[in-house]
Amino acid sequence: MAKRIREKAELLNQNKDTRPYASVRYVRLSPTKAKIVIDTVRGKSYDDAVAILSNMPHEAAAILLKVVKSAGANAENNKGLNVHDLYLAEIILGQGPTRVNKINFQGRGRTSRITTRTSHIKVVLGVKE
Repeated sequence: MAKRIREKAELLNQNKDTRPYASVRYVRLSPTKAKIVIDTVRGKSYDDAVAILSNMPHEAAAILLKVVKSAGANAENNKGLNVHDLYLAEIILGQGPTRVNKINFQGRGRTSRITTRTSHIKVVLGVKE
C-alpha cells in the first residue's frame, strides 16, 4: 500500500507543471463579464497584455492586470526569467460560489433573489521560443 502511494507521489512530481503562474480566488466579479476581458488578451505577449489591460475601462481589466503582473513577478523572482520573453499561455476562468445578497419582493406574494457571483482566475505564463 505504501509503495503504491510513493509511486503515485513520484509520478505526480514528474508531471508537475513548472511554468510560472498566479491566481486569485473569490473575486466579486461575474465570470461572464470577466470572460470578455480575458478573451482579448489570451495568447498575447506579457508586454502587450499589460498595455491592453491598463487601457481598458472594465473593472475586470484592473483585476486581471494585477494577476498578470503578479505572474510576471513570480516568473522573474522565482524562476529567473525575463518578463519580456513571456506570453500568456493559459488563462483559466472558473466560477466561484454564488451568494444571495438580497431578496426582492414581487407581486402576488412572490420573491426573487439578487445574487452576487464570484470568479476564480489563474494566469499561466509561457516562454516564447
